[in-house]
Amino acid sequence: MNFEYFVARRVALTSQGSFSKLIIRIAVIAVALSVAVMITTNALIAGFKKEISSKIFGFWGHIHITDTDISTSLLEAYPIKTQQPFYPDLDTVAHVEYIQTRKFLWWEWEEFAKTKGGIRHIQVFAVKPGIIKSKSEIEGILLKGVGKDFDWEFMKRYLVEGQKLNLPDTAISSDILISQQTANRLRIEVGDSFIVHFVQKGEQLKRRFTVSGIYKTGLEEYDKVFALVDIRQIQRLLGWQADEVGGFEVFLDDIDDLSLITDYIYYEQLPNNLYAETIRDKLREIFEWLELQDINEVVILGLMVVVAIINMITALLILILERTNMIGTLKALGTTNWSIRRIFLYHAAYIVIVGLFWGNFIGIGLCVLQDQFELIKLSEENYYLSVAPVQLKWWSILIINAGTLLVTLLFLIVPSYLVTRISPVKAIRFN
Repeated sequence: MNFEYFVARRVALTSQGSFSKLIIRIAVIAVALSVAVMITTNALIAGFKKEISSKIFGFWGHIHITDTDISTSLLEAYPIKTQQPFYPDLDTVAHVEYIQTRKFLWWEWEEFAKTKGGIRHIQVFAVKPGIIKSKSEIEGILLKGVGKDFDWEFMKRYLVEGQKLNLPDTAISSDILISQQTANRLRIEVGDSFIVHFVQKGEQLKRRFTVSGIYKTGLEEYDKVFALVDIRQIQRLLGWQADEVGGFEVFLDDIDDLSLITDYIYYEQLPNNLYAETIRDKLREIFEWLELQDINEVVILGLMVVVAIINMITALLILILERTNMIGTLKALGTTNWSIRRIFLYHAAYIVIVGLFWGNFIGIGLCVLQDQFELIKLSEENYYLSVAPVQLKWWSILIINAGTLLVTLLFLIVPSYLVTRISPVKAIRFN
């Protein structure tokens, strides 16, 4: 058995003075709380980013295919034909092959790879701004036209009243799906009708719609302005043909493939007059705001590691001073300074590992409780979510544990130098 480890184990298991016991317990608690905070912070931020992103992608898709003349605005409408070589068969793409560059030390090579997933769905859309006029209120609105190929799976989760749009084959539907926020402001309910005013080529147009359902996604910025209608209503207002739409929304199996599949669609599938753009690029400000949460996470993790380090340094110094006689005896028997320092570093590692155990227990336990019972509520107007979401990433937890143990022990190497300042003659003088 390793000599230093054997001695450290005996020291850790040997009963000590009440003061050193208190200090060790404080150190364990400090490490445990630091790790628990790091795990919950990581899980909350990951869950927050995932939920917000999934709502945006669910509402708009992952990739937009539009005319090359259109800007990044969602309000502009340029007609494109539905008779495209990629529509509707683009969703049959299960994987996309690409060439990736790998590097190891000074070697570099290229190899074929596949995306994690493919294209799950493609659907048409068109948008048209208007003004709602009800019995007592006037409100701006942006109508999003959807067709038979619209995937209702996402909207069904957020439908609070009524039902989805009825899109018959023989007639243009006058149904409209509005948000809870719009319904509250206009004081209208499912079954009520109202008129939407449009301006097209300098002329004022009117259309009457009947509320078929009310949804609430929690994305207040979008809920307050967007409503879903039959795409044929938009086509008729804009003077388009039945085979003309504003663009195509593409949904992916895995968000990690976003840039790779966007490039594949643009370079391999689209004609020269069409353009593929990710929703990350169209709605850049929201995703930049989400990325800022990473800075908050780094700051919190850094502060928690500093707290753990400071407490462990204090505990290590007290342990060394308490074991002065033992250090003097070991030196008198010929043990080197580095060997004695390793004994205390092993002891410190034991304390950190105990703290990591309890920190994981507390942190993961809190995340599981929040996931199951939704204890922490949020203001949906400010956070786009009514409940604090959590997403436990096991590889992140492993990195937090390994990083905390490694960094803490590295910072303890310097204070362990105190061992070299202890003289064996003075340490064992009164023994």
